Amino acid sequence: MPQPEINQPAKLSPLRRALSLIRWRRSADDKKQRSELGTAIAGITLGLTCALFPWYVFYNQDQFGIRAMKFSGQGMIASGPSGMRSFPDRVGSPMSIEEAAQLPLDPFSTGTLPQRKRDGETPAKEVLDQPFPADSIPYRMVHATLGRAMIQDDGGLFVVQPGSKLPDNSKVRAIEQRGDDWVLVTSRDKVLLLEP
Repeated sequence: MPQPEINQPAKLSPLRRALSLIRWRRSADDKKQRSELGTAIAGITLGLTCALFPWYVFYNQDQFGIRAMKFSGQGMIASGPSGMRSFPDRVGSPMSIEEAAQLPLDPFSTGTLPQRKRDGETPAKEVLDQPFPADSIPYRMVHATLGRAMIQDDGGLFVVQPGSKLPDNSKVRAIEQRGDDWVLVTSRDKVLLLEP
């Protein structure tokens, strides 16, 4: 019988091939391969979660979102300033979370008051030292048609309509045709004629 050469791999039966694969998995490289497999599975799971979770939220919107505050009216006529009710003082007795959730909201806004002058302090800056308002920004109407107008100032061209804010902080009251000319009337009763 001729003997097989050493360089050629011997043909294995399917059973031996399966046993060799099992032994190969249990080798020293198994830890590295398992960690790579675990990382791949974790990546695929994270990717699927990121892809499918927005759809879950979309189809179950009642479980997500901002809960609206519920106000329950007492049906009482307001007595005292702004219908303020008196509550018992809670001195020395802590409040539970359930009790805190049932308390009504405070209807008063809070703010700060200027401090009183003490002896030896310098007075605060006088209100009269404030500068006067700046001069109004010049602008002109360059085109008008069907209730809209185009105005021009140093910043460029703007399309305005009734209710729009103008560069001098007034508003457009009307854009109308008087005779053959278009005019723009502002909230300060300023009338702009169409300039060519």
